[in-house]
Amino acid sequence: RSAKDIFIYTGDSDDDLEEYIEFQTYHIRNLFRHYNNGDGVNSEKKKVRNMCISLDEMFGSDRSCVYSVIHSRSFNSRPLERKSGMQQLGRICAKSGCDPIAALDMQPEYVKSILRPLGMLEHPIVIISDGQDLSVAERLLNDPEIAPMLRLVPNRAKWIGGDITLAIMSTTFIGNPASTFSGFIAKSRLALGLDNTFMFRARNENGEWDNTCEEQCVFSKSIMRSNA
Repeated sequence: RSAKDIFIYTGDSDDDLEEYIEFQTYHIRNLFRHYNNGDGVNSEKKKVRNMCISLDEMFGSDRSCVYSVIHSRSFNSRPLERKSGMQQLGRICAKSGCDPIAALDMQPEYVKSILRPLGMLEHPIVIISDGQDLSVAERLLNDPEIAPMLRLVPNRAKWIGGDITLAIMSTTFIGNPASTFSGFIAKSRLALGLDNTFMFRARNENGEWDNTCEEQCVFSKSIMRSNA
């Protein structure tokens, strides 16, 4: 058998979904048993960074803090990347039933449809992004309900590992299903037993936002294809 077969990376069938989820979540849990704490160097002899630096910067040592994280992924760096990202998002939405642009635009009403029922508009809302499109942050900063709670990670504490930990440990996470970064965060939250992860949503017949797919859908090969 090939390595892809052994690690269950091949195919687009969900016949082995439970086994695949069990396999993936087992290794994700093992990964987080050995996270970087800022000590030592990497394979390039460069000092490693602390995975908790962003969390510490935002909330200190309080690990019981209640907050939300929004991941804004714009696909705006290069035309080909944007085309590929939008095509991927379109395929995922067609399979999962989610809105094709809501998780990309992160309009205030979309965000509030998630946070308000959970009482999370009363707690800090942290936005992490690829830094390519500031319009999402600007829209949220202009919303009178979201703006007072919105937080940005300072540049001194910002790096990919810190963003990952900050998002995984959040009380509520809102991500983009076409982003592998959001996908890894969603998988990790599921592996660690954390809920309130929102990736797949659309308006129902009454015009209200609902989830269109369970949190486990992030592992579905038929929906996520290579992102699963």
